[in-house]
This record gives sequence, C-alpha cells and structure tokens, in this order.
Amino acid sequence: MFTKTPSTRSFWQVRLKRICVVAIILMLALCAMPNFYQNKTLLSISPVTNEQALPSNDLVKQVLEQHQYTVAQINSNDTTLVELSRQTDSASAQQLLAETFNERASVKVIEQATAPLWLQKLGLSPIKLGLDLNGGVLFVLKVDTNKALEKRMENIALEAQAIRVKEQLHGVRIEQNTTQGLQLVATPQGQAGLEQLQNKLLKQYPHLDVQTQQQGNLTRATLSYTEAGQAEFDKQTMLQALTTLRSRIEELGITEAVTQRQGANYIRIELPGVQDPAAAKRIIGATAQLSFHALQDQGGKQVKAEYGTVNLNPLAIFSGADIDSAQAGRDEYGKPLVQLSLSPQGGNKMLHFSRDNVGKPMATLYSEYIADSNDEIQQSSKVISVATIQQVLGQKFSITNLDSWQKAQDLALLLRAGSLDAPLTIVTERTIGPSLGEQNISSGFQALALGLSLTLAFMLFWYRKLGLIACIALFANLICLIGLMSLLPGVVLTLPGIAGLVLTIGMAVDTNVIIFERIKEERKQGSSMTSALARGYKQAQSSIIDANLTTMITAVVLMSIGYGPIKGFAITLALGIITSMFCGVVVSAQLSQWFYRLNPMTTKGAQHG
Repeated sequence: MFTKTPSTRSFWQVRLKRICVVAIILMLALCAMPNFYQNKTLLSISPVTNEQALPSNDLVKQVLEQHQYTVAQINSNDTTLVELSRQTDSASAQQLLAETFNERASVKVIEQATAPLWLQKLGLSPIKLGLDLNGGVLFVLKVDTNKALEKRMENIALEAQAIRVKEQLHGVRIEQNTTQGLQLVATPQGQAGLEQLQNKLLKQYPHLDVQTQQQGNLTRATLSYTEAGQAEFDKQTMLQALTTLRSRIEELGITEAVTQRQGANYIRIELPGVQDPAAAKRIIGATAQLSFHALQDQGGKQVKAEYGTVNLNPLAIFSGADIDSAQAGRDEYGKPLVQLSLSPQGGNKMLHFSRDNVGKPMATLYSEYIADSNDEIQQSSKVISVATIQQVLGQKFSITNLDSWQKAQDLALLLRAGSLDAPLTIVTERTIGPSLGEQNISSGFQALALGLSLTLAFMLFWYRKLGLIACIALFANLICLIGLMSLLPGVVLTLPGIAGLVLTIGMAVDTNVIIFERIKEERKQGSSMTSALARGYKQAQSSIIDANLTTMITAVVLMSIGYGPIKGFAITLALGIITSMFCGVVVSAQLSQWFYRLNPMTTKGAQHG
C-alpha cells in the first residue's frame, strides 16, 4: 500500500465534486419545500358583465350559512373569494351559489397557492396529486371514427356537388355516398367532366383512391379511402379529439388533468380536484359543431328551427374551424350573445358571402351527436339563429337569440376550444370524493413513515456508524426524490406512487447494504478502514448498476404502456432509481470520507495498495 500527496489540481477537483453534490441536494430540497404548503380550495365569485355589481359579502355569507356551510374567510376585490371551513364542501356550495345568483354572477371553484411569495416567484409548486389522492373525476370516452369518416364522405359529396354546379359539368351525377365510397356516374357525353371532377377531388383529398367500372354506356367511378388513407384519417381524428379535449379542459381551468389515448379508439381523462363533475361532463362530452349557411326558398337541407323548419344550402359558408375566438356577452337589451372573431381565411369567406348577399338571411346551424332510444349515435341539428345580413361583414360579428346565459357561456367555450369531428361516448365515469383522497394520503404516508422508521432502526442497529451514514443518505434520497417530482412537469403522485416511494427506500438501502457488506468483508481480511472503504465502493458499483438497470427497464416499460395509477407507480419508481443511485453511492461515499475524517486523495491512493 502506498499514498501520494494530492496535487493542487486534484485537491480542487475533490472540493468541486463535494460542492456540486451539496448544491444538487440543496436545489432539490428547495424544490421540495412547497409541499409543506398545500393549496387551498376557494369559491371565486365574479360579475357576468362589467356593469353588474358583485353580491355583497354579507349576502353571500348569509346564503351559505342558511344551508349549513361554515365560512372561514371571505374577501372582495374585483372578485369575491370565499374559503369554507370544510373545503370538501366547495363543489356543493358552488352549485348553491350559482343557482342563487343565476345570471348575476359567475361562481367557480379555484385553487390558491399558500406557499410564501418568494417560492411562488421562483415558479416552484407542490407535487401534483393524482385522482386517488386529490379526489376528482375519471372519464373514459370512445371516439367513433366510423361516424367521423361518414361525415367526411358527406362533405366530399357536397364539395363534389358544388364543383359540378360551378363548372357546369353536364352528364355527371353523384349517385351513392356511403363510408365505403362516393360513386360518380357519367354518361358518354360526361366523360371529360367526370375526369375533371375526379382530378379536383383527388387534389383536395389526396388519400382518396379511384376505381372505375364500365356498365353499359355508363361509367361509374368510386372514390374511397385507401387502407393507408383510412388509417391516417383515424389517426388524425384521434389526434384532433385529444387536442380539442385538452383545450376544453384548459378552458375549464383544470391544470393537473391527464388526457391520454387508451387503446385504438379510447381516450382516458383524469381530472384531479374537480368537484363539479356535471359541469366537466357537460363540456368534455359535448360534440357541438357550428356552421353558417345560406337559406334557400326550396330544396336543400331541411332543418328544424324555433318557429318551424327552414331550408338550408347544405354546403356551409364557413364552420367552427374558421373561428379564432369566442366570448359570451349581452346585447343592448341584456340578452345573451356570443361574439365571434374569425381567422383570416374565415373572414375572407364571410366577406365574399356577405358582400353578395346584403339584405338576405343567414342561418347559424348547431349540430351535435346524441344517442337515440336504441343507444345508436345520431347527429341532431337545429338552427339557433337566423339573421338578415345588414352590411358587409368581416372577421368579427355576433350570434344572437340564445336561450340563456349558461348556453352562451358553454357555446363560447366550445367554440374557443374547437369542435369535435367524431362523436364521443362516455363509457366509464367514476367520481372519487375529496374525503376519500385525504384518507388515501393519510394511509399512504403512514405506511411510508412506518417503512422508513423500521429501515432506519435496522441500519443503525446492524451497521452502527456506517448505518448512520445510510440513514442520512436515505433522508437525502427522499428529499431529492420529492424535489425532483415537484420540479418535473407532468409528474403526478398517485397512491401507487406512494407505494413507489416506499419501494424506493428499500432499493436505496439495498445499495448501501451491498457496499457495507463489501466493506465488512474487507475489514475481516485485515484491510484498514481507508482501504476497505475504497474497495467496498469500487467493487459494489457494478452490482448496483446491474440491479438498478434491470429495474429501470421494467419501470420504462410500465411508463410506456401503463395508464393512470400504474404509470404513476412507474414514474415514481424510475425517478427513485436515479436518486437512490446518486444518494446511495455518491452522497454516502462523501459522507463516509467526512465521518471517518479520511483524506479523499489517500482513499483514492489506497485503491492501488
């Protein structure tokens, strides 16, 4: 055995390593701090319009106390914020206040941070809690891609009809339109028109395939999606549904939702903390579509309206896809309306149409998919507004004659978030109360505390001074893991995630046990403590890496294919592996050198002995 005097460069390298280790632990400890300050659930009361006054605090308090709600605190500024003594009553209290004040005020359940302002300014927040810990609602929705394809083929047929009329393609007609394909029939005189119509449709819809068949003197061309085209259409439909649902959830003010694809045609939505499942269901499950049509004296599409039926040009002037933003408001008579702002493309469509149709009516068509008595999904449409175009319109105008303020708000929200091309069916709906979530948190952390206590007691009893090192490293591991989970976006703590925390403690101790057993073996063979520590940490590294690597592979697989609680467990397990290797090897090695007052360069040199 020999030692060598550390050079100035090596000395500062070791010091820099220690500074980095301490800095990482302190940074993650700072990220973990907001978890000591859990968010509060408040009722937010705001006026519907700027002209309306807020209900007085005394009136709000009186209404709540009459129905056995205890108000802990109430403050007013631009909005009134009400804190209840039992925050789990917020949902039912919100419904009561919304019914009481009706159109005078808008009442929402919001979350308010309680962490110190300096922590909030750093952008730090507590770990997001999953459905089973925070309470909330779970939806599993089925996306009917077949209905979406059927609607797409209808639109293609309308487009083909419009082209045929505009280009005056005589001898060509549209004979059949199904999900299997669109049939165009041409007489001998219409062959050129048929080819022209085909080329225009194929240019607009490149995934269509054409099959031509001769029957006597008639030519039949069937336009249908190829297998690859239909797969791409289904993929885009699911992507559009996911995007729209996420936008709707953001509009509802839910920031911790989980929205992900489940299987081929299903979407799983978890809404932690949601205490008004009826409102969430009304918005998320809605399949509303809005389009604007010219009226026809005869023919066209017959649709019901408030005063009977009207005939519409089936080809829309523009649709909800051309709407950039929508806000609920009131006209000069106090009646609800929705103010629309169109995209540049939509504005051009409106400009061209209104310029040619001043003094003529335009209808607003509201369509949605609903289940009939046989549970089959059917599209229901009705005209919600018929207005005469008084002047040339551009990118901004309003929809009037709406039934209620709530309908105006819901319609504006749906238009802002986007319409759904495919009908949705809620196949699973489950509500978890906040009180059950609190019980799960209490039970989960009791298990964590018990497991941690027993582990610490065993390590102290069995390894003495080395056991104390393991205990400090274990606490550092827990702090680093909680800090990492708080720091990373998209990480949600679930009840199985707490089980992952308990498992992480055991895995972190495994790392120390492997190292300490190696050290004990070295000491039995007569090695000095310096040499035993150096060899113990060095020889145990390969075993530790192999064991953690195999577990990490399992965690990654669970993350990629798992849903909900399984994914929460896998994320906690994967992050726990990273922190346990860091604390079990790096942190405990630095602690060992400090506890035994070893010169780090002497320890390094002992490896050559």
